[in-house]
Amino acid sequence: MSSTVFQAGAERIPGGVHILLIATGSVASIKVPLIVADLLKDGYKIGDPILHIELRRWADVVLIAPCSANTLAKMAGGLCDNLATSVLRALAPTTPTYVFPAMNTLMYEHPLTTEHLRIVRDVLHYEVVGPIGKNLACGDIGLGAMTEWKDIVNIVVRRFMLIEK
Repeated sequence: MSSTVFQAGAERIPGGVHILLIATGSVASIKVPLIVADLLKDGYKIGDPILHIELRRWADVVLIAPCSANTLAKMAGGLCDNLATSVLRALAPTTPTYVFPAMNTLMYEHPLTTEHLRIVRDVLHYEVVGPIGKNLACGDIGLGAMTEWKDIVNIVVRRFMLIEK
């Protein structure tokens, strides 16, 4: 264990865009290394795990990719029982936050999911992107797959890399 304490101010790179990627318990989390690898090509740096307030201070944009039904429900209910949900609860309302749902079609079509997405959009003001329809990991075919990882990268690059240059 490192004895160095992470402090957001010291870890900020002037002119850089600091992206906090939160991956929740979904089969689509296998795409996370692809998102990270492609974003690192643009000069991003990965830091050590840190406390939720320091992460909140550090992040310029937050991506929840994939966002499982469980985490979506926790976000909508205001729960903060793990590092990811604690960071989300501590975020400033001005921090751009993108939610990329990923779950089975019937889970996505569940009435509670509709309500949770409404709260995330209308109350928390997070941008929800997807899901998409395709052959799911469980074998079902339908809406519920996470937005393609390249499209997630493109959202960040288009919005934030153009602003910085």
